Amino acid sequence: MSGAITCSAADLATLLGPNATAAADYICGQLGTVNNKFTDAAFAIDNTYLLFSAYLVFAMQLGFAMLCAGSVRAKNTMNIMLTNVLDAAAGGLFYYLFGYAFAFGGSSEGFIGRHNFALRDFPTPTADYSYFLYQWAFAIAAAGITSGSIAERTQFVAYLIYSSFLTGFVYPIVSHWFWSPDGWASPFRSADDRLFSTGAIDFAGSGVVHMVGGIAGLWGALIEGPRRGRFEKGGRAIALRGHSASLVVLGTFLLWFGWYGFNPGSFAKILVPYNSGSNYGQWSRIGRTAVTTTLSGCTAALTTLFGKRLLSGHWNVTDVCNGLLGGFAAITAGCSVVEPWAAIVCGFMASLVLIGCNKLAEIVQYDDPLEAAQLHGGCGAWGLIFVGLFAKEKYLNEVYGATPGRPYGLFMGGGGKLLGAQLVQILVIAGWVSATMGTLFFILKKLNLLRISEKDEMQGMDMTRHGGFAYIYHDNNDDDSHRVGPGSPFPPSVTPPRV
Repeated sequence: MSGAITCSAADLATLLGPNATAAADYICGQLGTVNNKFTDAAFAIDNTYLLFSAYLVFAMQLGFAMLCAGSVRAKNTMNIMLTNVLDAAAGGLFYYLFGYAFAFGGSSEGFIGRHNFALRDFPTPTADYSYFLYQWAFAIAAAGITSGSIAERTQFVAYLIYSSFLTGFVYPIVSHWFWSPDGWASPFRSADDRLFSTGAIDFAGSGVVHMVGGIAGLWGALIEGPRRGRFEKGGRAIALRGHSASLVVLGTFLLWFGWYGFNPGSFAKILVPYNSGSNYGQWSRIGRTAVTTTLSGCTAALTTLFGKRLLSGHWNVTDVCNGLLGGFAAITAGCSVVEPWAAIVCGFMASLVLIGCNKLAEIVQYDDPLEAAQLHGGCGAWGLIFVGLFAKEKYLNEVYGATPGRPYGLFMGGGGKLLGAQLVQILVIAGWVSATMGTLFFILKKLNLLRISEKDEMQGMDMTRHGGFAYIYHDNNDDDSHRVGPGSPFPPSVTPPRV
């Protein structure tokens, strides 16, 4: 705080006596100044908290980049890394120009925002630049999810088009529906105007972010078709393993770290006491949210570890990393409104959902190099259902405002209205994203702008589209001319050329 505030007997001596009114005015003025200083400090602390959370969420882009790079074959590393950079760059411009306005710019019948395009007339009384930055970081996270589903076979121009469309239009409208106070399904509407008297509860985006990105990726991968060599003619799946488990683990830990900005950061404010002089306030909710996030992810990781061991006979680090992220994606909707023990249930079921979705994907010959649709779409949908079952009345009233008779989790004694609202959210997100992103990918395919040629796909996009490989490597799928030893044109003493 700048400027010293003094108030002493000497200051008041000349004002006391017959001029008591002036003394009182002086004292009240000084106290008002102190109060304003504390108010300014509270705003500064809350904005600093939100900015720090935005930095954590943005750091998840590095996690996505490492996870994607490790999950693809080495010949496509530069391509997938560049798409992650452009998700952030293109998303930044289009969210600034259109996305934020559609999401939070004042509603038109609860469907779409219509103010603050290019941040015109901004800041507003309810939002500052730190809030824009935080919401942009969420928008590009949705685009990053989609890029993993269509990796290793997609034209570069298609990435630019879908990323701009998703962050500038598709995602913002969904976030308006469920996060804007004006959205038709928002829990922040007046009590008599909420969907099923509650509104859909999606605190940090199991549906708004993860389902949107996952379903968009689902349609992209379905319309493109699987990578060449992923399935035999008889339908048997062939594993096209990523080239670096180290990058996968690095990316997973970066995403885990960033999730502490994603979920706890969604409170937007930290300096909110519940009772004067009490040690229980918003900071307690934030701490509990971090704990539920952690427990869900950890439970999902261990469940996946042993589940895949029973199914495949291996302790697979990549599967465990995906299971961990599936647990995080699922708990994101309800992290602030459930007990820690319920988060363990969430993570356990999220792992089973992921394993089941992956098995179904193999049966229908669906190819998603990062399991993004299964992980973010499937586990995100489970996360919304989970809220309808386990949300606690006390926590709902703390986070979304006290409302007498507010519906809460079915298994917690709150009836089925909240579960109904959650199911509506799943259906409308699936329908909206399918109608928009499915149509976009179909048009790109018809215009020959979606999939690369067979030659480019076999050689790898790093060489054919980006001027060279990310690093010298040896691909296990290379032909026999690159093997050393018996049956190879190169004797054991000769190192073959790398491609």
